[in-house]
Amino acid sequence: MANGATSLETDLQKQKGILKWIETVGNKLPHPFMLFIILCGVLMVVSAILSAMNLSVIHPGKGEAVAVKNLLSQEGIHWILTNMLKNFVEFPALGLVLAMTLGIGLAEKVGLLTTVLRKMMSRVPTSIVSYAVVFVGVLGNLASDASMVIIPPLGGLVFLAMGRHPIAGFAAGMAGVSSGFTANLFIAGTDALLSGISTSVAKTIDPSAHVTPVDNWFFMSASVFILAFIGGWITDKVIEPRLGTFTGDTSVSFDELSPQENKALRITGIVAIIFVAILAVLVVPEGSLLRDPETGGFLTSPFLKGIIPIILLFFVTLSFVYGKLMGLIKTSKDMPHYMSEAIKDMSGFIVLAFTAAQFIAFFNWSNIGILMAVNGADFMKSIGLTGLPIVIAFTLFTGVCSLFITSGSALWAILAPVFMPMLMLLDYSPAFIQVAYRIADSATNTISPVNPYLPLILAFYQKYNKQAGMGTIFATMTPYAIVFLVVWIIQMAIWYFLDLPVGPGVYPR
Repeated sequence: MANGATSLETDLQKQKGILKWIETVGNKLPHPFMLFIILCGVLMVVSAILSAMNLSVIHPGKGEAVAVKNLLSQEGIHWILTNMLKNFVEFPALGLVLAMTLGIGLAEKVGLLTTVLRKMMSRVPTSIVSYAVVFVGVLGNLASDASMVIIPPLGGLVFLAMGRHPIAGFAAGMAGVSSGFTANLFIAGTDALLSGISTSVAKTIDPSAHVTPVDNWFFMSASVFILAFIGGWITDKVIEPRLGTFTGDTSVSFDELSPQENKALRITGIVAIIFVAILAVLVVPEGSLLRDPETGGFLTSPFLKGIIPIILLFFVTLSFVYGKLMGLIKTSKDMPHYMSEAIKDMSGFIVLAFTAAQFIAFFNWSNIGILMAVNGADFMKSIGLTGLPIVIAFTLFTGVCSLFITSGSALWAILAPVFMPMLMLLDYSPAFIQVAYRIADSATNTISPVNPYLPLILAFYQKYNKQAGMGTIFATMTPYAIVFLVVWIIQMAIWYFLDLPVGPGVYPR
């Protein structure tokens, strides 16, 4: 028994040592804004060296020799100065994300999203409450970072009201919101953001390539139910038994929605059904308004191409109705005020987008991405590392990187120019490569030592456990991160081998 205890203590010390190392390294990384500036500088120097070596490859799409161009040459300096604003303004992710923010941000500011989440969590049977909390958490990421400060604490209160351990409820909510961040039944800001970056990079290999916000929809919709089941099971069978019975004297009753909130939500729901019905009439019948006017098809229809404006209109409509009924929208000034507040919350992204856009543009113009992609793909083929194993290797590598860079868009902007062209040359579709990235970046969110929400998380833990520290958080959330990632990789493998569509008309290869 003593030997077993000693062994366990040694294992715990090793885990703390690894976590400490991760935390130390992660804290030394600069802010993503500065990171992209540094990378741009490095890229300029590398381009000068590779250009001086006269390196070139045969472009797989054009069939002609492509040489590395020097960013520090006269031509390169002129290009940088004359294209810097163009790179920023034409950055695909910028317009997509800001448009989504106008709609979803308005819904959050008038309280619609919070009310929907509270309604979903009310009167949930004890037997399925864990699964429900994770499910709501996954869907709640529609509200982006706002969901982190709403759903996990709400999950903790639900568990406490039911006589269960509040930290288990908080963990379940955080697992859904953070480790399940990229999954949803709806098209979210993440879809718009990542697809914009993917399109920019994919065009270096195939000028006609285009990744739309719905290209991962089927895969991510299925993920919602899979993660909700897995997350609920982990909470009930692993996390809560480990925490034991909560013995604190804190108690809470779960407040019902007010009559006004219920009425507003009910009428808003009716408006949502009417909106969807009208949309169906405009899309489903042959020859309808939003079908492709030339082919009559759905996959090339204005509906899919214009999905972001449609989603924007959907959320603006529902938010207006709810805000009116709740007395939050009274004059013509109120809606633009709430939208402005939502855009203010995205100021950090706008600043980051400027340097991210330059990095991707530098990478593309210099042709370094093509050079790395062609040579990397040839190397992978020469050692026989093709097929699904290379995608899994990329996923695991992403998982490690995401421990240090918590901004999903920043990390994708760094990894995409290198790995997407390489994997496209191995015949993977850009949308499937994006799936491989998303699952790893999402799953490890909860165990990142540089997560900006760690102080908030720790404060909640210490509310119910005075001795809780960073190790407590990582120990609680690691099972979710590891199992989510493994299950997601298995799901990805199933999609690959069965050649299932990851989105409308989009397949792994």
